[in-house]
Amino acid sequence: MRYIVYILLGYVLYRFITGFLFPVVKTGKQIKKQFDEMQQRMQDNMQQPAGGTPPPPQQSPRKSQVGEYIDFEEIT
Repeated sequence: MRYIVYILLGYVLYRFITGFLFPVVKTGKQIKKQFDEMQQRMQDNMQQPAGGTPPPPQQSPRKSQVGEYIDFEEIT
């Protein structure tokens, strides 16, 4: 009887470790790695000189001229 309890306890412990603990640790490491990379990129952006390459000028949408004639057809 004692061996059955030990085997059952070992199985439950195995399932807990492989099904819950390993994925949580793996995900935690992945999140920390991504957070460190993002922090490094932010520091790199802050260290760039302020007079660096300016952003490209934004093109404004083409405005219609006042008094422009728009041709239309009457529907009867």
